[in-house]
Amino acid sequence: MGTETMGRVTVAAKVENLGDLFMASKGLLPADQVRSIAVSDALVDRGATILSMPKRMIEELSLDLIRTRTAVTAAGTVTVKIHGTVRLTVEGRDCPTDVTEFPDECPVLIGQVPLELLDFVVDMQSRRLIGNPAHGGEPMLEMY
Repeated sequence: MGTETMGRVTVAAKVENLGDLFMASKGLLPADQVRSIAVSDALVDRGATILSMPKRMIEELSLDLIRTRTAVTAAGTVTVKIHGTVRLTVEGRDCPTDVTEFPDECPVLIGQVPLELLDFVVDMQSRRLIGNPAHGGEPMLEMY
């Protein structure tokens, strides 16, 4: 009997400062001055809640600290810093989301809430994101 290894799913993502985007849309900031980061290997984690990024990237985006919150982790209960808000873009789909601060040695991590807003599901067999099959693979919001 063989053993299966859990596969990692990583994706390319773009993260932009939402405040900068708003200012640019009003003509108050040149579009080329919108702070953004391109990540080639963001880790998809269905067990996480929101988007998490290393502190150095949060500083590069100049995101404001908006609150602290208690989080349950594999290492126990900790207090985390939540910064906001960014526009996360993955495979041409985008959504707004707040950001949890991680130590610099951690990867960018995309949790379940952004996945749902982007209407992606994880296909573990092919180790990639796919459009939600329940919606024909096309992005759709569920509003019940």
